[in-house]
Amino acid sequence: MTKIDSTVPHSARIWNYWLGGKDNYPVDEAAGDAYTAVFPGIVTIARSSRAFLGRSIRHLVEEAGIRQFLDVGTGLPTADNTHEVAQRYAPESKIVYVDNDPLILAHARTLLYSSPEGKTAYEHLDLYDPERIVEAAGKTLDLTQPVALILSGILGHVDGYDRARDLVRAFLAQLPSGSYLCLNEGSRGTDPAYEHAQDGYNETGAVPYFLRPIAEIEGYFEGLELVEPGVVSVPLWRPEPGADTTPIGQHGGVGRKP
Repeated sequence: MTKIDSTVPHSARIWNYWLGGKDNYPVDEAAGDAYTAVFPGIVTIARSSRAFLGRSIRHLVEEAGIRQFLDVGTGLPTADNTHEVAQRYAPESKIVYVDNDPLILAHARTLLYSSPEGKTAYEHLDLYDPERIVEAAGKTLDLTQPVALILSGILGHVDGYDRARDLVRAFLAQLPSGSYLCLNEGSRGTDPAYEHAQDGYNETGAVPYFLRPIAEIEGYFEGLELVEPGVVSVPLWRPEPGADTTPIGQHGGVGRKP
């Protein structure tokens, strides 16, 4: 297994820190604090992204009838992880988590327990090998039945929009009709302060995360039937009553494969 390097900041551990998690090192806290000193709103973005994930999974379970989830680039466990939300509303739901980071999968296997009725599995695979990922997911999921593909904040790490879009297409091509894409990513065009902070972070030598124009995020859903309200800033996607719906630089949506 790959050795975990606790001397270099890691994006998933920084994100975990912003979400209030404990699975991070001092170097990650320092990097996270340095970022928030430039752009305090990143904590709101991280937590709004997580809240969107929860609302969208609940929609997929309760309204779309989905019982199978493939969460690629899952990140470190915090609160309301994919299987926890899905199994809260449908205990028989099956979830496959995929990540290429040994720290993430070690924590996931330790902390994320399935309901007795459902199933949770973990695959140590790379985003750039969608065929192998779906094949491995087939050990747990029934690939003749609809699957919800979750890509939450992972495609921004892909260098090149065309490559990122091709990955989405490669995943969806292997999933049956009636499957869904649930996706949210950092966006350009809403918050210049966020864009300035992220561009500065990318220049530090850390693993970059590329914010993309909203039209490009919409492009990930090409050929899919978008669930209302479409691709929007995540606080605006089916918000809870009384929730803050101030737009932020994080856009997402849910789309169904015809």
